[in-house]
Amino acid sequence: MTFEDTYQFVQDPPPNYLNKELAVCYVLSVLIEGESYGTHLIQQLEHEYPTYRLSDTVLYSVLKFLEEAGAITGYWKKVEGRGRPRRMYQISGDWRDKARELAGFWRRYITQEKQAI
Repeated sequence: MTFEDTYQFVQDPPPNYLNKELAVCYVLSVLIEGESYGTHLIQQLEHEYPTYRLSDTVLYSVLKFLEEAGAITGYWKKVEGRGRPRRMYQISGDWRDKARELAGFWRRYITQEKQAI
């Protein structure tokens, strides 16, 4: 190890991967704004929060969990110019209040993380 390694780490830290609990809150925070699909959820996280990542495995287990709980619904949508349909997700009507509460946990987490830096 060298001091250069330390400077490099601080300037370009490795990404933080979301666990399932945080991923639930993140996904709901995006879906509150409108429907989305899996790949877009991952890309949006990386764009808006460059130090965070969401693995496919965690994302799809969270989407399955949320669907089975009735928090979200999914449907297939053929997108113009794309080969195969995408699975689109949206918040279930009776889950809007609970989704807002959980989305708030994500916003607070991100705010606290930024303050800690």
